[in-house]
Amino acid sequence: MNNQMELSFLSLAENEAFARMVISAFLMQLNPTMSLVSEVRTAVSEAVTNAVVHAYAGRTDGRILLRASLDEQKVEIEVEDFGCGIMDVAQAMTPFYTSQPDQERTGMGFSLMLSFMDGVHVTSAPGSGTLVKMTKLLHEEDVDAV
Repeated sequence: MNNQMELSFLSLAENEAFARMVISAFLMQLNPTMSLVSEVRTAVSEAVTNAVVHAYAGRTDGRILLRASLDEQKVEIEVEDFGCGIMDVAQAMTPFYTSQPDQERTGMGFSLMLSFMDGVHVTSAPGSGTLVKMTKLLHEEDVDAV
């Protein structure tokens, strides 16, 4: 089985829950474990939240794209925004780093993505938006394949 989907939505905080539900529904065709669904939902939630909070800084007219494809071995997910971009991706991926310390942000978004997914790759540049690519293997024995 190979399948893919793409969804575009506005940078509204309430669309984070919508994205979680969409990715959950997309995964259901594989009869996944609840643990796998929970981990993927959390990673997608963090990526979308980063786009809403950081890329668009409260603007509600920004676009976020959620793309996913799956086969028997893995699900690949992309969350893309067209916002302000990230100046230093390595620094942004450091645990507890936040560009908004005055807003009670934990700085754990990328750390959560990294802990729940088998692969995470971030491409960004100031003024160019951000693309987060994540891979989750569906079978533990495939972990070495990422």
